Amino acid sequence: MNAITTASMLVAIMIVYPAMSNGQQIEKGVDAEGGPIPVRKTSDLKFQHQSFTFVRIKYSNHRRKSAWATDYPDADLNFTVRFQKVTDLKCDRDGKTMTLTDPELNQFPFIYVTEGAALELDDDEVMALRRYLTGGGFLMVDDFWGEAEWGKFEGQIKRVFPDREPMELKIEHPIFHCFYDIKEKPQVPSIHVALYGRKTGVTWEREDAKEAHYKAIFDDKGRMMAIFCHNTDLADGWERGSEDPWYFKEFSEKKAYPMGINIVVYALTQQTARIP
Repeated sequence: MNAITTASMLVAIMIVYPAMSNGQQIEKGVDAEGGPIPVRKTSDLKFQHQSFTFVRIKYSNHRRKSAWATDYPDADLNFTVRFQKVTDLKCDRDGKTMTLTDPELNQFPFIYVTEGAALELDDDEVMALRRYLTGGGFLMVDDFWGEAEWGKFEGQIKRVFPDREPMELKIEHPIFHCFYDIKEKPQVPSIHVALYGRKTGVTWEREDAKEAHYKAIFDDKGRMMAIFCHNTDLADGWERGSEDPWYFKEFSEKKAYPMGINIVVYALTQQTARIP
């Protein structure tokens, strides 16, 4: 990215924060939603950035103008609070909302898009997203369900990368184990679906969305540029956990936060290039 030189990037790779050195552990505490924060050794996390900002992308949709803002701002704020506590990485608590064509987007290594099926990119946004991702940025897409919604989203991402296929990630992939050891691909329903299906075990929002999928696009060197969290709604777990203790315990604490934190940790520790 344009503000980072090769030399400064090498220095950044060497950074290990004080709370992550000498096998030191994160102190057990309670996050903003009242959930316990597990004691974790973080000495192996060599973040390549001195701070983290959760950047949510504001996009257009002619039918649902506010689709980009689903679960906003509480999901972003709650996630940032917990992420800072468990990693001890300095975070911008307020986060940011930006467009894909914002000239300052390349200063941030991670961007988030919600409701992937509602994404409608114009030509400038297609070019901007391709430039951002091939230059070292990382995209997370969340909260879209069923084959029809996947088809809509896939049509948009194909415009960005016509020659790259989203690949299903196996549970053995490091993104499921880089911080929390996740044993199965987490499916997080909205709080309403979860409560309705509490006795039946139904956690999917459509009949053709029973299985959670985590797909990714890689660059020519094998670096993951983007992850697509399909048939799950991690952000509702971040946003709504304080509303119901059972939902927090079963979905926010066990699934939504661990998967989200793993994704960001993986993005920040695997990044090897920046947009020039």
